[in-house]
Amino acid sequence: MGCSPAHPVGVRYQLRKQLAEFLKRKRGDQTFQQFARKIGLSDSTLQRIEMMEQNVTIDTLQHIVDRLRCKVADIFRD
Repeated sequence: MGCSPAHPVGVRYQLRKQLAEFLKRKRGDQTFQQFARKIGLSDSTLQRIEMMEQNVTIDTLQHIVDRLRCKVADIFRD
């Protein structure tokens, strides 16, 4: 038996929302351009992630946590 999500769309939504909220908190008063430069993304990509309109690969997620010097668990909490 494996673990299969009952509502995969709901899980995706929750993960996007948690990432978006985390990045918004970290960005604070910085502009999209300023913060995007800090974390090594384009400002349009950052904006789409914060608007929950951008899928994020594992590689991009790793890049974000490396640049912010945090853990994935800091972003995705229960």
